[in-house]
Amino acid sequence: MTAIQFELIDMAHGGSCLGRHEGRIVFVPYTLPGEVVEAVITEEKKSYARASLLRVVRESPERVDPPCPYYGPGGCGGCHWQHIDYTSQVELKRRVVVDQLERIGRIASPDVLPTISSPSSWGYRSHATFSLSPRGEPGFFSDSGQDIIPIANCAILHPALNDLLGQVDFEIDILTRIRLQVGSDPDDRMMVIQTVDDQAPEISVDFPVSINLLLSDNEPVNLIGSPQVHYSVFHRQFRVTAGAFSQVNAPMMETLVELVLDRLNLNGTESVLDLYSGVGLFTGFIAEKADYVLSVESYPPAVTDAERNLDDQENVELVEGAVEDVLEDLVGPFEAIVVDPPRSGLDNAVIDHIDRLLPDRLVYVSCDPATLARDARKLAGHGLRLASVQPVDMFPQTFHIEAVATFIRQ
Repeated sequence: MTAIQFELIDMAHGGSCLGRHEGRIVFVPYTLPGEVVEAVITEEKKSYARASLLRVVRESPERVDPPCPYYGPGGCGGCHWQHIDYTSQVELKRRVVVDQLERIGRIASPDVLPTISSPSSWGYRSHATFSLSPRGEPGFFSDSGQDIIPIANCAILHPALNDLLGQVDFEIDILTRIRLQVGSDPDDRMMVIQTVDDQAPEISVDFPVSINLLLSDNEPVNLIGSPQVHYSVFHRQFRVTAGAFSQVNAPMMETLVELVLDRLNLNGTESVLDLYSGVGLFTGFIAEKADYVLSVESYPPAVTDAERNLDDQENVELVEGAVEDVLEDLVGPFEAIVVDPPRSGLDNAVIDHIDRLLPDRLVYVSCDPATLARDARKLAGHGLRLASVQPVDMFPQTFHIEAVATFIRQ
């Protein structure tokens, strides 16, 4: 294939830089805006192409040497931006959010604040899921998604989990995936395994770790130790059962809580709806500042966790069920609503119900700027104007972006 040379002009959502060659947009991973690169086209579409980097002809001053031996073309696909100075990473994430809101959301000059940096840009991941190579080695899929790259030590994984990773031997005949997780206490470690035909393997351990089996229907089964890990957030404790969602960057949970409370601006008289509420992270603190909180979560073990985590708060009602189903039977109004949806964002039915419940304010915790931008455009059609967006770097060294968006009823 013929090599092409061109200049890259901006960072795209998804981790690649884009430039133009012969009038067509070309995306190239492992690059930076302002760099001149030599690349080869690997995928051609009508309006754009994707290319593989051959060499950087002119480097950006923000380029750094990645410390991870698994990083780079053909390597582990878990990280995307280790070649970028961290200060530049957080600014690029702000620019990506602006771009998505302008292009997808059709919002002119959105108010996107500077990204809040993570206190640690390495060793921050409190949980990670590994696949197994044909030889039984835990690893991550390559950037092509076709191979499993065995990982002996992950630079963004919590040190307690790297230590655990080096102590475990795996049976390749029965295990399919393993998830390692650590709580606020480094000794509060858990391994969640998935197996062929949901069969529990023979297990023996001589070091501190809890082991749980996650069945194909996402139901957890405790095998050894505790079914949960625990996180300290300000003055509250949260237990998280195997299979339940928790933020990957545990030290940043407090930042998210502060942002949500600040954007809600509660005075103590409000009824608040917390959707996709998980184990009750936001509900627990909202309840201290509101008159009443209704918390909705679909994953049964997470609801059970929330019951325990929030058992001291009498102004909280927990409802188990899919958000779109629960909202059908709710009668408003709610003065404020918090949503923390999955990466796919909000269903149209959920947005319709939010409009019917007439909130004055909606706080949207997003893990994908593209679906946030899409939903912002839809919410605007229901009278909820995007006031501001605060990006939060929960995922250093990757292109993933968390953001707290505030919508005000017009």
